[in-house]
Amino acid sequence: MQSANMLLRRIVRGSVLPFATQHGMKKDLFPLSRTLSLSLHLKQDKSCEPSEKLDLDEWKKVMKSGLQEEVIEMVSEPKELSSLAAARETLEMWRLAGRAVPENMSEEQLKTFMECPSKSAKKKYLKYLHLKELYKKNDKRKMDEKRERKLEAQDQDSKTDETKKSPFICLWSRTMDKAYNWRAAQSMIFGQPLVFDMSYEKEMSVREVSNAVRQIVMSESSNRRSVDPFHIHFCNFKDDSLYHREFIKNYREAWDKLLITVTDQCYTEIFPKDKLIYLTADSPKVMKAFDHDKIYIVGSLVDKSIKRGVSLARAKRLGLETAALPLDKYLLWSTGAKNLTLDQMMHILLTLKDTADWKKALEFVPKRKYCDFVNKPVKELKKTLDLISTLRLGKGRGKVEKQFAKNYPKR
Repeated sequence: MQSANMLLRRIVRGSVLPFATQHGMKKDLFPLSRTLSLSLHLKQDKSCEPSEKLDLDEWKKVMKSGLQEEVIEMVSEPKELSSLAAARETLEMWRLAGRAVPENMSEEQLKTFMECPSKSAKKKYLKYLHLKELYKKNDKRKMDEKRERKLEAQDQDSKTDETKKSPFICLWSRTMDKAYNWRAAQSMIFGQPLVFDMSYEKEMSVREVSNAVRQIVMSESSNRRSVDPFHIHFCNFKDDSLYHREFIKNYREAWDKLLITVTDQCYTEIFPKDKLIYLTADSPKVMKAFDHDKIYIVGSLVDKSIKRGVSLARAKRLGLETAALPLDKYLLWSTGAKNLTLDQMMHILLTLKDTADWKKALEFVPKRKYCDFVNKPVKELKKTLDLISTLRLGKGRGKVEKQFAKNYPKR
């Protein structure tokens, strides 16, 4: 084959090229010679490698699919960009028209806005984003105002630091703390015991336990500052309980320095039963006067759902005497439950211990719960309450008003 190819080249150069140059056809003949040589080479390759064949149909399909994907990618990107730009233009027009449109929207929010099925859905979505943006601005404004107030307060504190750090005030606070601690230490030896029953952890949620501990902390503080404090006992107190963890959160390092008695024993194992009185609002027996020889028990229970009878059932199980505060006897109760917080109970008991005056003691009851103190017989008060209730209901209003005017004329 090589000799034939060489022979063909010689024939072309010797006879065909001179003829082409004479007639001006040399330029057109060069491609012809090149194709002839290439065809001979291709035939030679095919004869050498007959097994390797090129599938032109498959190659065309692959090339067409690649071109189509590139075209789709090139077309889809501008379409998406153009649709986002159109959405931003419509939003700007709606904002100029005075509609509720957010000022800043991300691409994801724009895409969800475009995917909304109807115009009303788009309006609702924009209104939601607008309100969300307003809430964020309002929160930021409040935080800035709070920061400014804090800085102003710090400036005022820095101005009044000289008066606060005066030696007389520091000496006074130290001496008062020593006096309070000395009274609490004396109460641990000579004072009247007051028991907090810490066995209600399972009856309360975590939030209610934290509220109970906070109220006990305030009770201990008011007891330490009183003239004749109680000797406080935490009975049925377990280590690493929820009560214990909450007390450590509130007191921190001062928890181990408190002048109180903490024990895991029950109060019936420490004190004689005939001296114990369990104070509960569900008791049928009403407390008439404060007894200095008795030991009062207060349940460390705070319940927002007002679980009635829990402390009374516990006292009956242990065979203890119970008592309730005479709220109906001294107060004209209007609304709300007759349960008091633990710090209010501590204030009432301390006032009774010092003065034995129920009116002074019951002033610590929140005034939103009662109208006034009782100054008239109980029968007349019941009549007035009935009249008030009928006036509220609106039944026989004219007759009731006349009867009320007769019974209680204007002075």
